[in-house]
Formats: sequence, structure tokens, C-alpha cells
Amino acid sequence: MMEAAGRRGTKYRSQQVAPVLSSSSSTSLIVITIFFFSSLFLATAESSSPHHSSISDNNNHLDDVRYNVTRLKGRKQTSGGCNLFQGRWVADSSYPLYDSAACPFVDDEFDCQKFGRPDTQYLKYSWQPDSCNLPRFDGGDFLERWRGKKLMFVGDSLSLNMWESLSCMIHASLPNARTKYVRGTLAYVNFVDYGVTLYMYRTPYLVDIIQENVGRVLTLDSIRAGNAWKGMDVLVFNSWHWWTHTGAKSQGWDYIRDGSSLSKDMNRLEAFNKGLNTWARWVDNNVDPAKTKVFFQGISPTHYHLVKSRGQEWNQPKRTCSGEAEPLSGSIYPAGSPPAAAIVNKVLMTMKKQVYLLDITTLSQLRKDAHPAAYGGGGGTDCSHWCLPGLPDTWNQLLYAALIM
Repeated sequence: MMEAAGRRGTKYRSQQVAPVLSSSSSTSLIVITIFFFSSLFLATAESSSPHHSSISDNNNHLDDVRYNVTRLKGRKQTSGGCNLFQGRWVADSSYPLYDSAACPFVDDEFDCQKFGRPDTQYLKYSWQPDSCNLPRFDGGDFLERWRGKKLMFVGDSLSLNMWESLSCMIHASLPNARTKYVRGTLAYVNFVDYGVTLYMYRTPYLVDIIQENVGRVLTLDSIRAGNAWKGMDVLVFNSWHWWTHTGAKSQGWDYIRDGSSLSKDMNRLEAFNKGLNTWARWVDNNVDPAKTKVFFQGISPTHYHLVKSRGQEWNQPKRTCSGEAEPLSGSIYPAGSPPAAAIVNKVLMTMKKQVYLLDITTLSQLRKDAHPAAYGGGGGTDCSHWCLPGLPDTWNQLLYAALIM
């Protein structure tokens, strides 16, 4: 199971002289928005409460809140800016950014080439926004800007996917840089000569699973693990993947607690909404935006379904991700956004503190070709996680863009 602790070890590597860069200070994100190029912010932000709708009504105002412009309360602003998340996939022979065989941080579950995936074209696509260009990732620049800083990914195995990707991207830029590498519940890669540490904290639900007399209880209003998240310069949160798991072994809990109510199960979208609101309160109460930049990774999609609906999301019959070799063309996913994405947007809109939404959902939905399928080391058909190199490298390019633009 992907959430089990990974291999442990500590590795040191030799030093490489970093390129000289013009700036070593990180660029602040002043507002929660994807429109990076505009220096004029709206002074007419509404002060009224955001619109709330029931979970069953979750798609009705998705377009209005998708980009999490907190101070604008649901209004989208496009003039003078760039929507990095609206675009298309284009063939690009300059990719991939690294070779998994040369990166010491890739787990077998994501190493599709190692486990015999025969095609390579899935490695050679780049994301092209409609109205601007996505900055090329520069690992040396990243380390210089974040010298002495700590970045933490918090969440499930999709966070692990992204953490390993970023570690490999930096390593490929500076392959001789010394690193310290430790795996466990709290894993990290430290780039020794820069003092930059990338942490990975495994907690698939963000809220706690507490041992009670009745067994393991998913507690929707409790975050005891949050102390480990404090003191970071960048936090990248993610959750959803495990909220869809069923069965005590797969889901990791026996009961679910909602306040004083204890039950064997409940509607998973409703539970996710309650748990995510608990996380939002934790951020509002514990994060100082002047010291810590907070991101939410967005909902990473899957590409397998019940037998009767396989492939219908992308207008093809009898399909999972197995055998898929190229992305969907264009910029629209036929099935639209998953309901969980609407919940994320609504929760972020209610928050007092600034949280930047990496809106990866649609661009990831288009990549039905980018999963391990049968070529991950874990066995079975994996249409949930992503090959490395692969799609998570683009997520990290978007993170990089948010930090420098």
C-alpha cells in the first residue's frame, strides 16, 4: 500500500559549485491568485461572505471560485494576468527534465521505465498556458532563492509523488550537490551546501486517526499532527485520494467521528468537506503569512472506473489508463471537474489566511497516458499515481512559477 513508510537511509553526495545568480531572496506572493504578471491589485474587493452551496450543488459556482482569489470573494479577474492552469499539452523533445535511473529519490511505484513501460512519448510533453509561457525550471535558481529554507509537502501518496519529483528536478540541475536523504513518516531531502530541506509528512486525511476503545477512529475535527508542520517556509498540502477508499484495511480506520457522533461510515464528500474545514481552521489559527507561504495541491484525478463507465469520462469505451499513450487534445476534459475540486474551492474561499491553489485538476485529467498502469513496482493497474519523470514535474514547475513570478 502506497501510504506505508518507504525505505530508510541516509546518503551523502559530493559538492558542486552552484551557478552565480542575481538574487537569493524569495519572491513573496502578495495575494492568493494565479495572475502573476499584474502589479496592480483590485482595491474594490468585496467584503461580503462567499456564497455557500450544498455538496450536491458543488458544480454550480465552480467557475467563480476556481482560482481562490480570497479578497475578491469569488470574482475572476483575467485582464493583465496569466492563467497558468488554462492551456494544452504540446509535444516537446526537450523533456523529460531528468532520468529516473539517475535520481536516487524515485520509488519503484512511480518508476515506469524501470518496470518496463515500452513507450516513451508520454515523457515528451510540456504544458503550454494559453496566454503566457511557463518558466523553465532551474534547480540552481530554486536553491539559491530558498537558501536556508524549509519546504514541506503534507498529505498522501500524491504528495509523495510531487515531493520525489521536485527532489529529482533539483538533483538533475545539480547532480553533484551533496544531499542527506532520510525516509520514514517524516522524510526529507536536504541539499547540504544550500541549507534547503524538502520534507514529506505522510498524513492522507490531514485530520487525525485516533485509537479509541472501539478501534481506529477518523476524527473530522482533530489535527494533533500540526505541530510538525509549524516553522516551515513553504507548506504544500494535499488530500482526497484516501477519502474514496473503502474497507477497514484500505481506508485505515474503523469508525468515523463527527463531533459527538460516532458511525461506521458517512458520505465521503461530506466527510471530506468537514475534514478540510478543520484543516482550514488550523491554517487560519497557526500560520503567519509573513513567514510561511501555503499552497493546496488541488485534486489529482484518477482514470479508472466501474466496468460500465470505463473511459466514458474521456469519451472512449471500455478504457482505463492501461494502454493510453497520449494526452487528450485541447483544454477541456469531457467529464468536467470532480466534485471534490468544488469542495476545495469553497473551503479555500472561506479562509482568513492566504492559501494559493495549484489548480492542477484539469491539466492532470488530460493526461490519461501518464499513470504507471501495469508498470509500477507495486503490482496491479495503477491509474491513480503518476510516472516519474512525468506529470508531477509540471506541478512543480507551476509551484516554481508561483514562487518566482
